Amino acid sequence: MQLEAAAEAFTTYLTQVRRLSAATVRAYRTDLRDLLRSAGDVELGEIDLEVLREWMWTATQRGDARSTLARRAAAARSFFTWAKDEALITADPSVRLVTPRRSRSLPTVASAEGMRALLDAQRSAAADGDPVALRDHAILELLYGSGIRVSELCGIDIDDLDLDRATVRVIGKGSKERVVPFGVPARVAVSGYVTRARPVFTARGGSGPAVFLGTRGARIGPRTVYALVARVLAPIVGADTVGPHALRHSAATHLLDGGADLRAVQEILGHASLGTTQIYTHVSSERLVSTYRLAHPRA
Repeated sequence: MQLEAAAEAFTTYLTQVRRLSAATVRAYRTDLRDLLRSAGDVELGEIDLEVLREWMWTATQRGDARSTLARRAAAARSFFTWAKDEALITADPSVRLVTPRRSRSLPTVASAEGMRALLDAQRSAAADGDPVALRDHAILELLYGSGIRVSELCGIDIDDLDLDRATVRVIGKGSKERVVPFGVPARVAVSGYVTRARPVFTARGGSGPAVFLGTRGARIGPRTVYALVARVLAPIVGADTVGPHALRHSAATHLLDGGADLRAVQEILGHASLGTTQIYTHVSSERLVSTYRLAHPRA
């Protein structure tokens, strides 16, 4: 079987069977196309460990980030495991492919005081009833109050909200559903948006059941949310580029700072692995050490 045909079949498998996110499928497809260019016009069974090592070396010489190299190795390993399971090859050449160790930089996190000031300012801006200001305040409160992803926020429908219980049902990675709690400020902001601002947007276009809408009445997109968060959060964290994930990072870190159980935070965030959640314990430790060094006379 030609490598190109196998790669297309594999991406179909990722989408329809494993139900990975569109972003993950795109990344794996890009990696496999790069492998196709590197290997040339060959049969799938002709790919061996040396071809894979040459492919990884080329990416290293190109200056690809360590995280990108790790993803490429993961894509190759997943692809050839699938191919062997499908009996397309007799031996998996990626078994001995070394995965570069990924450097784990700590995520960008706003302080609790900074978030309080930001959200207070947004509440004041929405006090006059401007629909966009009400929507933006609700988005920021919900992202920080629940720790959900931007894709999850954009996908929320009216029936997913339970304002009485202050919970929201979201569809996360791998089409996994979970119910996430949020606080009183987020409930007040979302309720105000739904009753006062959303009808203004629905009158402008066919929104369907979507909760958060753009100015033309259609379901809001991630780019709009990114632009909002970048505009209001960058000055708070002192970064040039920052997106909605920083609110998710901040929510997780502040939960752990407040004494939340690590596994509870894992459930709230929708992480498949506890190891992914554990990076926030390192953030909390870094903040603790920083506070100690600033405050203790013998530090």
